[in-house]
Amino acid sequence: MVRSPLFYWGIPLATTAILVAIAFSVVEDQTVRLMLLFIAALELVVTPQILKRAE
Repeated sequence: MVRSPLFYWGIPLATTAILVAIAFSVVEDQTVRLMLLFIAALELVVTPQILKRAE
């Protein structure tokens, strides 16, 4: 399970989807929304690399 690419990309995709949904449905402040979207993009790029190293 841990070696599957679906695991490496599935977890970041799920958390990114949650962060984007929160950014557009709950947050009204534009600065906070942009910060959440930046964190979501960072999550999508960095988390798979960390999970590969943890193997």
